[in-house]
Amino acid sequence: MAGERYNPRTTEPKWQKIWADGQVFATRNDDTRPKYYVLEMFPYPSGRIHMGHVRNYTMGDVVARYKRAKGFSVLHPMGWDAFGLPAENAAIEKKVHPAKWTYENIDYMRGQLKAMGLSLDWAREVATCHPDYYRHQQKMFIDFFDAGLAYRRTSKVNWDPVDHTVLANEQVIDGRGWRSGALVEQKELVQWNLRITAFSDELLTALDGLDRWPDKVRLMQRNWIGKSQGLEVRFELASPGPAGETTVTVFTTRPDTLYGASFVALSPDHPLAKTLGETNPELAAFQDKCRRMGTSVAVLETAEKEGFDTGLRVKHPFVEGKTVPLWVANFVLMDYGTGAIFGCPAHDQRDLDFARKYGLEVTPVVLPTGADPATFAVDDVAYVGEGSLFNSDFLDGLGVDDAFETVATRLEGRTVDGAPQGVRKINFRLRDWLISRQRYWGCPIPMIHCDDCGTVPVPVEQLPVLLPDDASFDKPGNPLDHHPTWKHVACPKCGRPARRETDTMDTFVDSSWYFARFTDPWNREAPTTRTAVDRWLPVDQYIGGIEHAILHLLYSRFFTRAMKATGHVGLDEPFAGLFTQGMVVHETY
Repeated sequence: MAGERYNPRTTEPKWQKIWADGQVFATRNDDTRPKYYVLEMFPYPSGRIHMGHVRNYTMGDVVARYKRAKGFSVLHPMGWDAFGLPAENAAIEKKVHPAKWTYENIDYMRGQLKAMGLSLDWAREVATCHPDYYRHQQKMFIDFFDAGLAYRRTSKVNWDPVDHTVLANEQVIDGRGWRSGALVEQKELVQWNLRITAFSDELLTALDGLDRWPDKVRLMQRNWIGKSQGLEVRFELASPGPAGETTVTVFTTRPDTLYGASFVALSPDHPLAKTLGETNPELAAFQDKCRRMGTSVAVLETAEKEGFDTGLRVKHPFVEGKTVPLWVANFVLMDYGTGAIFGCPAHDQRDLDFARKYGLEVTPVVLPTGADPATFAVDDVAYVGEGSLFNSDFLDGLGVDDAFETVATRLEGRTVDGAPQGVRKINFRLRDWLISRQRYWGCPIPMIHCDDCGTVPVPVEQLPVLLPDDASFDKPGNPLDHHPTWKHVACPKCGRPARRETDTMDTFVDSSWYFARFTDPWNREAPTTRTAVDRWLPVDQYIGGIEHAILHLLYSRFFTRAMKATGHVGLDEPFAGLFTQGMVVHETY
Protein backbone atom coordinates (compact mmCIF):
# COMPACT_ATOMS: atom_id res chain seq x y z
CA MET A 1 0.00 0.00 0.00
CA ALA A 2 1.12 3.57 -0.67
CA GLY A 3 2.86 5.06 2.32
CA GLU A 4 3.51 1.68 3.92
CA ARG A 5 7.01 1.39 5.35
CA TYR A 6 9.33 -1.10 3.69
CA ASN A 7 9.94 -4.00 6.09
CA PRO A 8 13.12 -5.88 5.06
CA ARG A 9 12.55 -8.61 7.67
CA THR A 10 9.51 -9.83 5.80
CA THR A 11 9.97 -8.56 2.24
CA GLU A 12 13.56 -9.72 1.70
CA PRO A 13 13.04 -13.37 2.80
CA LYS A 14 9.83 -13.54 0.77
CA TRP A 15 11.48 -12.61 -2.52
CA GLN A 16 14.68 -14.48 -1.80
CA LYS A 17 12.61 -17.65 -1.35
CA ILE A 18 10.79 -17.02 -4.62
CA TRP A 19 14.14 -16.52 -6.40
CA ALA A 20 15.60 -19.68 -4.85
CA ASP A 21 12.54 -21.86 -5.50
CA GLY A 22 12.40 -20.68 -9.09
CA GLN A 23 16.16 -20.99 -9.58
CA VAL A 24 16.02 -17.51 -11.05
CA PHE A 25 19.81 -17.01 -10.93
CA ALA A 26 20.83 -20.53 -12.02
CA THR A 27 22.83 -20.54 -15.24
CA ARG A 28 22.66 -23.24 -17.88
CA ASN A 29 25.77 -24.16 -19.84
CA ASP A 30 23.61 -24.91 -22.89
CA ASP A 31 22.02 -21.43 -22.92
CA THR A 32 22.44 -20.03 -26.44
CA ARG A 33 22.15 -16.36 -25.51
CA PRO A 34 25.32 -14.19 -25.50
CA LYS A 35 27.34 -14.99 -22.38
CA TYR A 36 28.54 -12.64 -19.67
CA TYR A 37 30.73 -13.84 -16.78
CA VAL A 38 30.95 -11.55 -13.75
CA LEU A 39 33.09 -12.63 -10.83
CA GLU A 40 34.24 -11.20 -7.54
CA MET A 41 37.29 -12.61 -5.78
CA PHE A 42 35.86 -15.24 -3.51
CA PRO A 43 36.14 -14.81 0.27
CA TYR A 44 38.23 -16.55 2.87
CA PRO A 45 35.85 -18.11 5.45
CA SER A 46 37.20 -16.18 8.41
CA GLY A 47 33.87 -16.30 10.24
CA ARG A 48 31.98 -13.13 9.35
CA ILE A 49 31.18 -11.09 6.28
CA HIS A 50 32.50 -7.53 6.67
CA MET A 51 31.64 -4.31 4.86
CA GLY A 52 34.48 -4.83 2.38
CA HIS A 53 32.73 -8.00 1.25
CA VAL A 54 29.40 -6.19 1.05
CA ARG A 55 30.85 -3.48 -1.14
CA ASN A 56 32.64 -5.93 -3.43
CA TYR A 57 29.72 -8.28 -3.97
CA THR A 58 27.21 -5.47 -4.35
CA MET A 59 29.27 -4.05 -7.22
CA GLY A 60 29.29 -7.41 -8.95
CA ASP A 61 25.61 -7.94 -8.31
CA VAL A 62 24.72 -4.64 -9.98
CA VAL A 63 26.65 -5.67 -13.09
CA ALA A 64 25.10 -9.16 -13.11
CA ARG A 65 21.54 -7.88 -12.81
CA TYR A 66 22.09 -5.24 -15.48
CA LYS A 67 23.49 -7.77 -17.95
CA ARG A 68 20.59 -10.16 -17.30
CA ALA A 69 18.18 -7.33 -18.00
CA LYS A 70 19.99 -6.71 -21.29
CA GLY A 71 19.39 -10.31 -22.40
CA PHE A 72 22.70 -11.98 -21.54
CA SER A 73 23.15 -15.43 -20.07
CA VAL A 74 25.00 -14.38 -16.93
CA LEU A 75 27.36 -16.56 -14.90
CA HIS A 76 27.70 -15.13 -11.38
CA PRO A 77 29.04 -17.84 -9.02
CA MET A 78 30.33 -17.96 -5.45
CA GLY A 79 32.78 -20.13 -3.54
CA TRP A 80 35.28 -20.20 -0.70
CA ASP A 81 39.04 -19.76 -0.61
CA ALA A 82 39.09 -22.17 2.27
CA PHE A 83 42.63 -23.43 2.89
CA GLY A 84 45.18 -21.39 4.83
CA LEU A 85 47.01 -20.74 8.07
CA PRO A 86 44.22 -19.03 10.05
CA ALA A 87 42.36 -22.35 10.28
CA GLU A 88 45.53 -24.09 11.42
CA ASN A 89 46.20 -21.37 13.96
CA ALA A 90 42.64 -21.76 15.23
CA ALA A 91 43.31 -25.48 15.65
CA ILE A 92 46.28 -24.66 17.85
CA GLU A 93 44.63 -21.90 19.87
CA LYS A 94 41.03 -23.16 20.16
CA LYS A 95 41.64 -26.92 19.99
CA VAL A 96 39.26 -27.30 17.06
CA HIS A 97 40.03 -29.17 13.85
CA PRO A 98 40.71 -26.86 10.87
CA ALA A 99 37.99 -28.57 8.82
CA LYS A 100 35.35 -28.07 11.51
CA TRP A 101 36.37 -24.42 12.01
CA THR A 102 36.35 -23.77 8.26
CA TYR A 103 33.05 -25.45 7.38
CA GLU A 104 31.24 -23.84 10.32
CA ASN A 105 32.47 -20.44 9.11
CA ILE A 106 31.36 -21.23 5.57
CA ASP A 107 27.86 -22.13 6.77
CA TYR A 108 27.55 -18.89 8.71
CA MET A 109 28.96 -16.68 5.95
CA ARG A 110 26.83 -18.36 3.30
CA GLY A 111 23.77 -17.42 5.34
CA GLN A 112 24.98 -13.82 5.55
CA LEU A 113 25.54 -13.60 1.79
CA LYS A 114 22.17 -15.15 1.03
CA ALA A 115 20.55 -12.62 3.36
CA MET A 116 21.96 -9.89 1.12
CA GLY A 117 19.82 -11.18 -1.76
CA LEU A 118 22.70 -11.36 -4.21
CA SER A 119 21.92 -12.82 -7.64
CA LEU A 120 24.34 -15.74 -7.26
CA ASP A 121 24.18 -19.20 -8.79
CA TRP A 122 24.64 -21.16 -5.56
CA ALA A 123 24.44 -24.49 -7.40
CA ARG A 124 28.03 -23.86 -8.57
CA GLU A 125 29.43 -23.25 -5.08
CA VAL A 126 32.92 -24.67 -4.47
CA ALA A 127 35.24 -24.75 -1.46
CA THR A 128 38.93 -25.18 -2.17
CA CYS A 129 39.39 -27.34 0.94
CA HIS A 130 36.89 -29.93 -0.32
CA PRO A 131 38.35 -33.05 -1.97
CA ASP A 132 36.02 -32.57 -4.93
CA TYR A 133 37.98 -29.39 -5.68
CA TYR A 134 41.54 -30.18 -4.73
CA ARG A 135 41.58 -33.63 -6.36
CA HIS A 136 41.49 -31.78 -9.68
CA GLN A 137 44.16 -29.37 -8.53
CA GLN A 138 46.35 -32.36 -7.74
CA LYS A 139 45.66 -33.77 -11.21
CA MET A 140 46.73 -30.48 -12.79
CA PHE A 141 49.87 -30.40 -10.66
CA ILE A 142 50.83 -33.82 -12.03
CA ASP A 143 50.11 -32.57 -15.55
CA PHE A 144 52.32 -29.54 -14.88
CA PHE A 145 55.04 -31.85 -13.53
CA ASP A 146 54.90 -34.03 -16.65
CA ALA A 147 55.12 -30.88 -18.81
CA GLY A 148 58.13 -29.52 -16.91
CA LEU A 149 56.12 -26.69 -15.37
CA ALA A 150 56.40 -28.04 -11.80
CA TYR A 151 59.76 -29.02 -10.38
CA ARG A 152 61.77 -29.31 -7.18
CA ARG A 153 65.00 -27.51 -6.36
CA THR A 154 67.14 -26.37 -3.46
CA SER A 155 66.83 -22.65 -2.99
CA LYS A 156 67.12 -19.91 -0.45
CA VAL A 157 63.68 -19.19 0.94
CA ASN A 158 61.89 -16.76 3.23
CA TRP A 159 61.16 -18.61 6.44
CA ASP A 160 58.47 -17.40 8.83
CA PRO A 161 59.69 -18.43 12.30
CA VAL A 162 56.23 -18.00 13.84
CA ASP A 163 54.10 -19.79 11.24
CA HIS A 164 56.94 -22.25 10.54
CA THR A 165 56.43 -22.04 6.80
CA VAL A 166 58.03 -20.73 3.63
CA LEU A 167 56.79 -17.46 2.17
CA ALA A 168 56.99 -16.28 -1.43
CA ASN A 169 58.74 -12.93 -1.93
CA GLU A 170 55.33 -11.37 -2.57
CA GLN A 171 54.24 -12.50 0.92
CA VAL A 172 57.09 -10.66 2.65
CA ILE A 173 56.03 -7.11 3.47
CA ASP A 174 58.63 -4.77 4.97
CA GLY A 175 60.71 -7.79 5.89
CA ARG A 176 57.87 -9.49 7.77
CA GLY A 177 55.50 -12.39 7.09
CA TRP A 178 52.25 -11.17 5.57
CA ARG A 179 50.12 -13.04 8.11
CA SER A 180 52.23 -13.42 11.27
CA GLY A 181 54.11 -10.13 11.09
CA ALA A 182 57.30 -11.96 12.17
CA LEU A 183 60.68 -10.94 10.81
CA VAL A 184 61.50 -13.46 8.10
CA GLU A 185 64.72 -15.46 8.03
CA GLN A 186 66.57 -17.13 5.17
CA LYS A 187 66.98 -20.88 4.86
CA GLU A 188 68.03 -23.26 2.13
CA LEU A 189 65.38 -25.92 1.56
CA VAL A 190 64.32 -28.29 -1.22
CA GLN A 191 61.07 -26.80 -2.45
CA TRP A 192 58.44 -27.20 -5.16
CA ASN A 193 58.23 -24.45 -7.76
CA LEU A 194 55.95 -23.63 -10.68
CA ARG A 195 57.83 -22.43 -13.76
CA ILE A 196 56.14 -19.08 -14.24
CA THR A 197 59.35 -17.81 -15.88
CA ALA A 198 58.57 -19.99 -18.90
CA PHE A 199 55.98 -17.33 -19.76
CA SER A 200 57.89 -14.19 -18.65
CA ASP A 201 57.98 -12.47 -22.02
CA GLU A 202 54.46 -13.55 -22.91
CA LEU A 203 53.02 -12.33 -19.60
CA LEU A 204 54.72 -8.99 -20.18
CA THR A 205 53.76 -8.36 -23.80
CA ALA A 206 50.16 -9.55 -23.30
CA LEU A 207 49.58 -6.69 -20.84
CA ASP A 208 49.27 -4.39 -23.86
CA GLY A 209 46.07 -6.18 -24.85
CA LEU A 210 44.41 -5.89 -21.43
CA ASP A 211 42.89 -2.51 -22.23
CA ARG A 212 40.06 -2.98 -19.72
CA TRP A 213 42.51 -3.30 -16.84
CA PRO A 214 43.56 -0.28 -14.76
CA ASP A 215 46.85 1.19 -15.93
CA LYS A 216 48.17 1.03 -12.36
CA VAL A 217 47.74 -2.74 -12.15
CA ARG A 218 49.35 -3.28 -15.54
CA LEU A 219 52.29 -1.10 -14.48
CA MET A 220 52.67 -3.07 -11.24
CA GLN A 221 52.83 -6.31 -13.21
CA ARG A 222 55.29 -4.85 -15.73
CA ASN A 223 57.57 -3.80 -12.90
CA TRP A 224 57.27 -7.16 -11.16
CA ILE A 225 58.13 -9.10 -14.34
CA GLY A 226 60.95 -6.59 -14.84
CA LYS A 227 62.46 -7.22 -18.27
CA SER A 228 66.03 -5.91 -18.50
CA GLN A 229 68.23 -5.76 -21.58
CA GLY A 230 71.88 -5.66 -20.68
CA LEU A 231 75.34 -7.07 -21.02
CA GLU A 232 77.26 -9.78 -19.25
CA VAL A 233 80.81 -8.50 -18.74
CA ARG A 234 83.76 -10.72 -17.77
CA PHE A 235 86.08 -8.87 -15.39
CA GLU A 236 89.57 -10.34 -15.09
CA LEU A 237 90.87 -10.92 -11.58
CA ALA A 238 94.15 -9.10 -10.95
CA SER A 239 95.40 -12.28 -9.27
CA PRO A 240 93.86 -15.78 -9.30
CA GLY A 241 91.10 -16.60 -6.81
CA PRO A 242 91.30 -19.33 -4.15
CA ALA A 243 90.23 -22.09 -6.55
CA GLY A 244 92.18 -20.72 -9.49
CA GLU A 245 89.38 -18.45 -10.73
CA THR A 246 90.53 -15.87 -13.25
CA THR A 247 87.31 -13.96 -14.02
CA VAL A 248 84.13 -12.64 -12.43
CA THR A 249 81.11 -12.22 -14.71
CA VAL A 250 78.64 -9.44 -13.93
CA PHE A 251 75.30 -8.54 -15.50
CA THR A 252 74.64 -4.85 -16.08
CA THR A 253 71.97 -2.80 -17.79
CA ARG A 254 74.33 0.18 -17.87
CA PRO A 255 77.57 -0.81 -19.61
CA ASP A 256 77.76 2.80 -20.78
CA THR A 257 78.85 3.76 -17.25
CA LEU A 258 81.83 1.40 -17.06
CA TYR A 259 84.27 4.29 -16.78
CA GLY A 260 82.53 5.20 -13.52
CA ALA A 261 83.05 1.73 -12.01
CA SER A 262 84.65 1.86 -8.55
CA PHE A 263 83.97 -1.67 -7.26
CA VAL A 264 82.63 -5.11 -8.16
CA ALA A 265 80.30 -6.81 -5.66
CA LEU A 266 79.30 -10.45 -5.22
CA SER A 267 76.20 -11.91 -3.65
CA PRO A 268 76.93 -13.57 -0.28
CA ASP A 269 75.88 -16.83 -1.99
CA HIS A 270 78.05 -16.40 -5.08
CA PRO A 271 80.29 -19.49 -5.52
CA LEU A 272 83.46 -17.39 -5.24
CA ALA A 273 82.15 -15.69 -2.09
CA LYS A 274 81.30 -19.07 -0.57
CA THR A 275 84.80 -20.37 -1.32
CA LEU A 276 86.40 -17.29 0.22
CA GLY A 277 84.18 -17.65 3.29
CA GLU A 278 85.43 -21.17 3.95
CA THR A 279 88.83 -19.81 5.01
CA ASN A 280 87.80 -16.37 6.28
CA PRO A 281 85.75 -16.46 9.53
CA GLU A 282 84.93 -12.74 9.34
CA LEU A 283 83.53 -13.09 5.84
CA ALA A 284 81.61 -16.22 6.90
CA ALA A 285 80.05 -14.27 9.80
CA PHE A 286 79.06 -11.48 7.40
CA GLN A 287 77.45 -14.02 5.06
CA ASP A 288 75.50 -15.53 7.97
CA LYS A 289 74.24 -12.06 8.87
CA CYS A 290 73.11 -11.51 5.28
CA ARG A 291 71.22 -14.82 5.32
CA ARG A 292 69.12 -13.62 8.24
CA MET A 293 67.62 -10.97 5.99
CA GLY A 294 64.56 -11.63 3.85
CA THR A 295 65.10 -12.55 0.22
CA SER A 296 62.57 -10.12 -1.23
CA VAL A 297 63.79 -7.28 -3.41
CA ALA A 298 61.93 -4.80 -1.18
CA VAL A 299 63.88 -5.93 1.87
CA LEU A 300 67.22 -5.77 0.08
CA GLU A 301 66.48 -2.32 -1.32
CA THR A 302 65.46 -0.80 2.02
CA ALA A 303 68.07 -2.47 4.23
CA GLU A 304 71.26 -0.61 5.06
CA LYS A 305 73.88 -1.35 2.41
CA GLU A 306 76.68 -3.39 3.94
CA GLY A 307 79.69 -5.17 2.48
CA PHE A 308 82.91 -7.04 3.10
CA ASP A 309 86.13 -6.31 1.21
CA THR A 310 87.55 -9.63 0.01
CA GLY A 311 91.01 -8.16 -0.61
CA LEU A 312 90.87 -9.29 -4.25
CA ARG A 313 90.83 -6.82 -7.10
CA VAL A 314 89.59 -6.96 -10.68
CA LYS A 315 90.97 -5.26 -13.77
CA HIS A 316 89.03 -2.43 -15.40
CA PRO A 317 88.00 -3.55 -18.93
CA PHE A 318 89.10 -0.32 -20.60
CA VAL A 319 91.57 1.54 -18.34
CA GLU A 320 95.00 -0.02 -18.64
CA GLY A 321 96.55 -0.72 -15.25
CA LYS A 322 93.45 0.21 -13.23
CA THR A 323 91.93 -2.24 -10.77
CA VAL A 324 88.89 -1.96 -8.49
CA PRO A 325 88.17 -3.85 -5.24
CA LEU A 326 86.02 -6.98 -5.11
CA TRP A 327 83.44 -6.88 -2.31
CA VAL A 328 80.70 -9.14 -1.01
CA ALA A 329 77.55 -7.04 -0.55
CA ASN A 330 74.20 -7.69 1.13
CA PHE A 331 72.17 -6.07 -1.64
CA VAL A 332 73.31 -8.31 -4.50
CA LEU A 333 70.90 -11.13 -5.39
CA MET A 334 72.32 -14.51 -6.42
CA ASP A 335 69.21 -15.39 -8.41
CA TYR A 336 69.26 -12.25 -10.59
CA GLY A 337 71.73 -11.99 -13.43
CA THR A 338 75.00 -13.64 -12.43
CA GLY A 339 74.96 -12.84 -8.72
CA ALA A 340 77.60 -10.15 -9.29
CA ILE A 341 77.44 -6.46 -10.25
CA PHE A 342 79.82 -3.63 -10.91
CA GLY A 343 79.14 -0.49 -8.94
CA CYS A 344 78.92 2.93 -10.58
CA PRO A 345 78.10 5.12 -7.58
CA ALA A 346 77.54 8.37 -9.46
CA HIS A 347 74.61 6.91 -11.40
CA ASP A 348 72.99 4.35 -9.07
CA GLN A 349 71.67 5.34 -5.65
CA ARG A 350 72.27 1.94 -4.12
CA ASP A 351 75.88 1.97 -5.31
CA LEU A 352 76.30 5.55 -4.13
CA ASP A 353 75.09 4.75 -0.61
CA PHE A 354 77.52 1.84 -0.52
CA ALA A 355 80.44 3.90 -1.83
CA ARG A 356 79.88 6.75 0.62
CA LYS A 357 79.75 4.33 3.52
CA TYR A 358 83.04 2.67 2.62
CA GLY A 359 84.89 5.63 1.13
CA LEU A 360 84.97 4.34 -2.45
CA GLU A 361 85.56 6.45 -5.54
CA VAL A 362 82.61 8.34 -7.09
CA THR A 363 83.24 9.39 -10.69
CA PRO A 364 80.35 10.87 -12.73
CA VAL A 365 80.36 9.78 -16.37
CA VAL A 366 76.93 10.95 -17.63
CA LEU A 367 76.61 14.72 -17.96
CA PRO A 368 73.11 16.26 -17.84
CA THR A 369 72.20 18.48 -20.78
CA GLY A 370 73.46 22.00 -20.13
CA ALA A 371 75.69 21.05 -17.20
CA ASP A 372 79.33 22.16 -17.04
CA PRO A 373 81.67 19.15 -17.16
CA ALA A 374 84.26 21.07 -15.17
CA THR A 375 81.96 21.58 -12.19
CA PHE A 376 79.31 18.83 -12.36
CA ALA A 377 79.51 16.54 -9.33
CA VAL A 378 77.35 14.04 -7.45
CA ASP A 379 76.77 14.58 -3.74
CA ASP A 380 74.21 12.38 -1.93
CA VAL A 381 71.83 11.77 -4.83
CA ALA A 382 72.90 9.71 -7.84
CA TYR A 383 72.19 11.15 -11.28
CA VAL A 384 70.07 8.62 -13.20
CA GLY A 385 68.78 10.78 -16.05
CA GLU A 386 69.73 11.13 -19.69
CA GLY A 387 72.77 12.99 -20.93
CA SER A 388 76.03 12.58 -22.77
CA LEU A 389 79.09 10.64 -21.71
CA PHE A 390 82.16 12.38 -20.30
CA ASN A 391 85.17 11.23 -18.30
CA SER A 392 84.88 8.15 -20.53
CA ASP A 393 87.64 8.30 -23.14
CA PHE A 394 86.30 6.94 -26.48
CA LEU A 395 82.69 7.30 -25.28
CA ASP A 396 82.86 11.03 -24.60
CA GLY A 397 80.07 12.98 -26.25
CA LEU A 398 77.88 9.94 -27.00
CA GLY A 399 74.33 9.61 -25.73
CA VAL A 400 73.51 6.85 -23.25
CA ASP A 401 72.00 4.51 -25.86
CA ASP A 402 74.83 4.99 -28.34
CA ALA A 403 77.37 4.45 -25.58
CA PHE A 404 75.62 1.19 -24.63
CA GLU A 405 75.94 -0.06 -28.21
CA THR A 406 79.55 1.05 -28.52
CA VAL A 407 80.62 -0.69 -25.31
CA ALA A 408 78.66 -3.85 -26.16
CA THR A 409 80.17 -4.08 -29.64
CA ARG A 410 83.72 -3.52 -28.39
CA LEU A 411 83.48 -6.09 -25.57
CA GLU A 412 81.78 -8.64 -27.85
CA GLY A 413 84.85 -8.43 -30.04
CA ARG A 414 87.35 -9.05 -27.25
CA THR A 415 88.09 -12.39 -25.59
CA VAL A 416 89.04 -13.29 -22.02
CA ASP A 417 90.11 -16.87 -21.37
CA GLY A 418 88.83 -17.88 -24.77
CA ALA A 419 85.34 -16.39 -24.39
CA PRO A 420 83.87 -13.01 -25.40
CA GLN A 421 84.36 -10.38 -22.72
CA GLY A 422 80.85 -9.10 -23.38
CA VAL A 423 77.63 -10.97 -24.22
CA ARG A 424 74.20 -9.33 -24.66
CA LYS A 425 71.58 -10.78 -22.34
CA ILE A 426 67.91 -10.29 -21.46
CA ASN A 427 67.01 -10.88 -17.82
CA PHE A 428 63.72 -10.85 -15.97
CA ARG A 429 63.10 -9.86 -12.38
CA LEU A 430 60.32 -12.45 -12.21
CA ARG A 431 61.28 -15.64 -10.40
CA ASP A 432 59.62 -19.05 -10.46
CA TRP A 433 56.73 -19.39 -8.03
CA LEU A 434 57.74 -21.26 -4.89
CA ILE A 435 54.59 -23.05 -3.74
CA SER A 436 55.80 -25.41 -0.95
CA ARG A 437 54.26 -24.68 2.45
CA GLN A 438 55.15 -26.59 5.60
CA ARG A 439 51.65 -26.90 7.04
CA TYR A 440 48.64 -29.15 7.29
CA TRP A 441 45.65 -27.15 6.06
CA GLY A 442 46.46 -26.96 2.37
CA CYS A 443 46.21 -29.03 -0.78
CA PRO A 444 48.59 -32.03 -0.47
CA ILE A 445 51.24 -32.10 -3.19
CA PRO A 446 50.59 -35.43 -4.97
CA MET A 447 54.18 -36.69 -5.15
CA ILE A 448 56.04 -39.62 -3.58
CA HIS A 449 59.75 -39.79 -2.78
CA CYS A 450 61.44 -43.16 -3.32
CA ASP A 451 65.11 -43.85 -2.59
CA ASP A 452 65.32 -46.00 -5.72
CA CYS A 453 62.96 -44.33 -8.20
CA GLY A 454 63.33 -40.71 -7.14
CA THR A 455 60.31 -38.42 -7.03
CA VAL A 456 57.26 -39.88 -8.76
CA PRO A 457 53.63 -38.72 -9.08
CA VAL A 458 50.79 -40.37 -7.21
CA PRO A 459 48.84 -42.50 -9.73
CA VAL A 460 45.87 -40.50 -11.01
CA GLU A 461 43.44 -43.24 -10.01
CA GLN A 462 44.56 -42.78 -6.38
CA LEU A 463 43.58 -39.10 -6.31
CA PRO A 464 42.69 -37.26 -4.26
CA VAL A 465 45.49 -37.53 -1.74
CA LEU A 466 43.39 -36.75 1.33
CA LEU A 467 44.54 -34.94 4.44
CA PRO A 468 44.52 -37.20 7.52
CA ASP A 469 41.70 -36.38 9.96
CA ASP A 470 43.80 -37.17 13.03
CA ALA A 471 46.59 -34.63 12.60
CA SER A 472 48.14 -33.25 15.77
CA PHE A 473 48.86 -29.55 16.31
CA ASP A 474 50.55 -29.82 19.70
CA LYS A 475 54.06 -28.91 18.54
CA PRO A 476 55.62 -26.48 16.04
CA GLY A 477 56.25 -27.50 12.47
CA ASN A 478 54.32 -29.39 9.85
CA PRO A 479 51.69 -31.79 11.30
CA LEU A 480 51.89 -33.92 8.15
CA ASP A 481 55.59 -34.49 8.72
CA HIS A 482 54.90 -35.39 12.36
CA HIS A 483 52.07 -37.80 11.53
CA PRO A 484 53.05 -41.38 12.45
CA THR A 485 51.57 -43.12 9.40
CA TRP A 486 50.24 -40.75 6.74
CA LYS A 487 53.51 -40.05 4.96
CA HIS A 488 54.55 -43.71 4.74
CA VAL A 489 53.46 -45.30 1.46
CA ALA A 490 54.63 -47.83 -1.13
CA CYS A 491 56.37 -46.48 -4.22
CA PRO A 492 53.94 -46.68 -7.16
CA LYS A 493 56.80 -47.80 -9.45
CA CYS A 494 58.77 -50.38 -7.50
CA GLY A 495 56.56 -51.09 -4.47
CA ARG A 496 59.35 -50.42 -1.97
CA PRO A 497 58.74 -48.25 1.13
CA ALA A 498 58.57 -44.56 0.18
CA ARG A 499 57.42 -41.21 1.60
CA ARG A 500 54.62 -38.90 0.64
CA GLU A 501 55.48 -35.25 0.05
CA THR A 502 54.49 -33.55 3.32
CA ASP A 503 54.52 -29.98 1.99
CA THR A 504 51.17 -28.59 0.90
CA MET A 505 50.48 -25.99 -1.78
CA ASP A 506 50.45 -22.25 -1.31
CA THR A 507 46.80 -21.15 -1.07
CA PHE A 508 47.29 -18.84 -4.03
CA VAL A 509 47.42 -22.00 -6.16
CA ASP A 510 43.84 -22.70 -5.04
CA SER A 511 42.69 -19.24 -6.14
CA SER A 512 44.56 -19.29 -9.46
CA TRP A 513 41.99 -21.42 -11.29
CA TYR A 514 38.68 -21.35 -9.38
CA PHE A 515 37.17 -19.15 -12.10
CA ALA A 516 37.68 -22.06 -14.52
CA ARG A 517 36.16 -24.63 -12.15
CA PHE A 518 33.00 -22.54 -11.78
CA THR A 519 32.20 -23.15 -15.45
CA ASP A 520 31.41 -26.82 -14.71
CA PRO A 521 31.88 -27.73 -11.03
CA TRP A 522 29.94 -30.96 -11.52
CA ASN A 523 32.61 -32.63 -13.68
CA ARG A 524 34.10 -35.39 -11.50
CA GLU A 525 36.47 -36.72 -14.15
CA ALA A 526 38.50 -33.62 -15.03
CA PRO A 527 39.28 -30.11 -13.70
CA THR A 528 37.38 -28.52 -16.59
CA THR A 529 34.93 -29.35 -19.33
CA ARG A 530 36.44 -27.82 -22.45
CA THR A 531 33.17 -26.88 -24.13
CA ALA A 532 32.06 -25.04 -20.98
CA VAL A 533 35.33 -23.43 -19.94
CA ASP A 534 36.13 -22.25 -23.46
CA ARG A 535 32.68 -20.74 -23.81
CA TRP A 536 32.57 -18.90 -20.48
CA LEU A 537 36.15 -17.70 -20.22
CA PRO A 538 37.54 -15.15 -20.09
CA VAL A 539 35.72 -13.59 -17.18
CA ASP A 540 34.11 -10.50 -18.67
CA GLN A 541 34.21 -8.46 -15.48
CA TYR A 542 36.37 -9.33 -12.50
CA ILE A 543 36.14 -7.32 -9.29
CA GLY A 544 38.82 -7.58 -6.61
CA GLY A 545 41.34 -5.71 -4.55
CA ILE A 546 44.42 -4.08 -6.05
CA GLU A 547 46.43 -5.63 -3.20
CA HIS A 548 46.36 -8.85 -5.24
CA ALA A 549 47.76 -7.33 -8.44
CA ILE A 550 50.64 -9.79 -8.16
CA LEU A 551 49.55 -12.40 -5.63
CA HIS A 552 46.36 -13.37 -7.42
CA LEU A 553 46.10 -11.69 -10.79
CA LEU A 554 49.59 -12.46 -12.12
CA TYR A 555 49.46 -16.00 -10.75
CA SER A 556 46.06 -16.53 -12.41
CA ARG A 557 47.44 -15.30 -15.74
CA PHE A 558 50.30 -17.79 -15.47
CA PHE A 559 48.03 -20.62 -14.33
CA THR A 560 45.70 -20.13 -17.29
CA ARG A 561 48.65 -20.43 -19.66
CA ALA A 562 49.87 -23.56 -17.87
CA MET A 563 46.37 -25.03 -18.08
CA LYS A 564 46.33 -24.27 -21.80
CA ALA A 565 49.71 -25.97 -22.22
CA THR A 566 48.33 -29.09 -20.52
CA GLY A 567 45.01 -29.14 -22.36
CA HIS A 568 42.61 -27.88 -19.68
CA VAL A 569 41.62 -24.57 -21.31
CA GLY A 570 41.91 -23.07 -24.76
CA LEU A 571 42.84 -19.46 -23.98
CA ASP A 572 45.63 -17.43 -22.37
CA GLU A 573 44.05 -14.59 -20.40
CA PRO A 574 41.53 -15.31 -17.60
CA PHE A 575 40.11 -11.80 -16.98
CA ALA A 576 39.10 -9.49 -19.83
CA GLY A 577 37.95 -6.65 -17.59
CA LEU A 578 39.27 -5.73 -14.14
CA PHE A 579 37.77 -3.37 -11.60
CA THR A 580 39.57 -2.83 -8.30
CA GLN A 581 37.68 -1.70 -5.23
CA GLY A 582 38.50 1.85 -4.29
CA MET A 583 38.16 3.02 -7.88
CA VAL A 584 34.68 4.49 -7.42
CA VAL A 585 35.04 8.12 -8.48
CA HIS A 586 32.80 11.09 -9.14
CA GLU A 587 33.10 14.38 -10.96
CA THR A 588 32.05 17.72 -9.57
CA TYR A 589 30.44 20.00 -12.11
